[in-house]
Amino acid sequence: MTVANIEFWRDRRVFVTGATGLVGGWLVRRLLEAQADVVCLVRDWVPKSELFTSGLLDKVSVVRGDLCDQETLERALGEFEVNTVMHLGAQTIVGIANRNPVSTFEANIGGTWKLLEACRRSPTVKQIIVASSDKAYGEAKQLPYCEDTPLNGQHPYDVSKSCSDLIAQTYATTYKLPVIITRCGNFYGGGDLNWNRIIPGTVRSILRGQRPIIRSDGTFVRDYFYVEDGAAAYMFLAEQLAKNPALAGEAYNLSTEIPLSVVDIVDRIRAVMGSTLEPQILGEACHEIPHQVLSAEKARTTLGWQPLFTLEEGLRRTIAWYTRFHQPASNAPTSPAAAAVRAA
Repeated sequence: MTVANIEFWRDRRVFVTGATGLVGGWLVRRLLEAQADVVCLVRDWVPKSELFTSGLLDKVSVVRGDLCDQETLERALGEFEVNTVMHLGAQTIVGIANRNPVSTFEANIGGTWKLLEACRRSPTVKQIIVASSDKAYGEAKQLPYCEDTPLNGQHPYDVSKSCSDLIAQTYATTYKLPVIITRCGNFYGGGDLNWNRIIPGTVRSILRGQRPIIRSDGTFVRDYFYVEDGAAAYMFLAEQLAKNPALAGEAYNLSTEIPLSVVDIVDRIRAVMGSTLEPQILGEACHEIPHQVLSAEKARTTLGWQPLFTLEEGLRRTIAWYTRFHQPASNAPTSPAAAAVRAA
């Protein structure tokens, strides 16, 4: 898997939810490069998102509305005669989910079944990719997670992903809807404006000459998955589903299979940026799973999937994006960390 199949995507009408989010913006970019005809569901105006700042918004059709508005979803799929649906829209912040479980459940669970119900009523929809998460597994006793690991979320965000994942499986099994489910690790990359996440927060702190903040005790282990890899993988899975409709209902873990602690990932960022700033460890995180590690063996062996970017390359591209984002003017002062990134 190196490039998208232009013959498949050219003029294909693709409906993207979550287009103003981290993965959504890069997915839209890749779809446009493949000459797809992209339709984005946009609820809020997010002027600093990749979709807006890159000018991609001017190249897509926009449906203004909420993921929980089924009438809007049915109208969009029907009037635009959508062929492929990329469902990335969700409330993705664990801390927000803990504080606001109802709105998280409404978006992540209700939004999923309403979109899938709209797809069920649409005669033109041929492929649906539903973005679940490694959080859907909850805290498993045996690692790494495989696709047959039970979905056992306990806290609000994890439960919302377990439920939406099962709902997607239901629509595939009961209604024969052409759905593939993805379960990815922690996405990172340029365009993530949620600064309480460890990678964007760490990069911003170092660019500002401040010590990075680690909310947990630093020992939590995660898979970190580069956003451009995620966008490419979603398109790859849609292509595979079109070739083999029997894949409907399948779930795939997508990961570089390199588990790292929070301290490890901060140290790797510091190394790339040439920073000696020691992180400040707060030990305040709660209701988060301590260890999450994914096996991507199923996708590798049955589909021939593999990541396009190494962790190091992903981090370099991410840091370069934030360096440009925080110092857009040519005469802006250059911090030692930013200079180190440019030199690298």
